[in-house]
Amino acid sequence: MIIVITPEEFVQDETKIINELFQEKLGLLHIRKPFADQNEMKDFILKIDSKYHSQLVLHSHYDLAENFNISRFHFREIDRQNNLYQSFTDKIISTSVHDIDTFNQLNENWEYAFVSPVFPSISKKGYGKNSNILNDIKKRDNSKVKLIALGGINETNIDKILDNNIDGVALLGAIWENNEPLNVFKKCRQNILS
Repeated sequence: MIIVITPEEFVQDETKIINELFQEKLGLLHIRKPFADQNEMKDFILKIDSKYHSQLVLHSHYDLAENFNISRFHFREIDRQNNLYQSFTDKIISTSVHDIDTFNQLNENWEYAFVSPVFPSISKKGYGKNSNILNDIKKRDNSKVKLIALGGINETNIDKILDNNIDGVALLGAIWENNEPLNVFKKCRQNILS
């Protein structure tokens, strides 16, 4: 499974690219717009073809879910630690962790968790430079929660993580920091399928 995460800020032609990614069999899109207000978020979702709304995951503005057939919410590590997810029992929820020990402690409430950074980040310069996550994934003993690798993954290194005990990958910088995001996605998808 490939998941794409939106950049924090709106980018030119973003929803056009998102619709094209879904046409190329994108699994899920995480909408992460921490600086967007309610109306900006609503307008953004409206520009995504409604047939893909069930594949959207909200990181905020959860109240918009009812209007758009969205049943997936993502909670940051801090939100999980503060139990802010517990009132959403009718939703599919995911979270983020930054070490395998924390991942191994997650319970079955979580469909999947991003484990990052696998490689040095593309979008956050310098972040993840000394990460051991890829090696630590070997210590995974939690099979109740899917493990989604995140951080610095692109078409040239995706094959290095596929042999590890992961259930999918999440792309952010590889897509949004590239002049040809659709081609990058296609190459990543092809590498997973081959």
